[in-house]
Amino acid sequence: MSGALTKLKIQAYSNPEMTDKLGDPFVTTINPEKYSRSYKTEYNVESPQGTSAPVIKFFRSEVQDLDLEFLFDRTGIFDKDTSRNVQQDIDDFTKIIYTLNGEEHRPNYLQVYWGTLIFNCILYEMQIEYKLFRSDGNPIRAIVKAKFKDFISEEKRIAKENKTSPDLTHVRIVNAGDTLPLMCYKIYGDSKYYIEVAKVNKINSFRTLTPGQQIYFPPIEKRS
Repeated sequence: MSGALTKLKIQAYSNPEMTDKLGDPFVTTINPEKYSRSYKTEYNVESPQGTSAPVIKFFRSEVQDLDLEFLFDRTGIFDKDTSRNVQQDIDDFTKIIYTLNGEEHRPNYLQVYWGTLIFNCILYEMQIEYKLFRSDGNPIRAIVKAKFKDFISEEKRIAKENKTSPDLTHVRIVNAGDTLPLMCYKIYGDSKYYIEVAKVNKINSFRTLTPGQQIYFPPIEKRS
């Protein structure tokens, strides 16, 4: 049986490592009906001299895309509070995902999370369609279509390209049931390094990890 309704959230960060949160997350009033993720792989097509068929060689895997539709509604059907109009809700939304960060002079780094979806990203494209209006012209329903692109910091990219090396910095997202000793075992081949990892991440209790939390696993000098 399912528990309480979980709302989709978007947390903004000021740094690419996504450790410095910017305020509270945006929380949807109405969860999306669906979302889609797209993957793309690039290949080089070569035609060597003397061959009749092209040779296809892997070039690279591109970043992932996440497409989401958000429904904003102030008709009173979904939310009894009709004192606000949809534009105010969208302004709050765009402050998090679209408006330039004053200090960084760029949009915020984002983490979208909902159920099993945890997606570190940046906003790539957004379209707003206003659907219903009050008699004074203020909108009371709108649909926002947003495309997010997967974002990986340099440290995380290195770790992802060589997941088995204990000599590189690794970044992992905590899943339900994860423990720090178990995560250390998977990365370092030994669970005894959990104390060092807890200190690096300023974790007071390694028993209270939170799903969606990012953990940094630094390079280590293995000890016997």
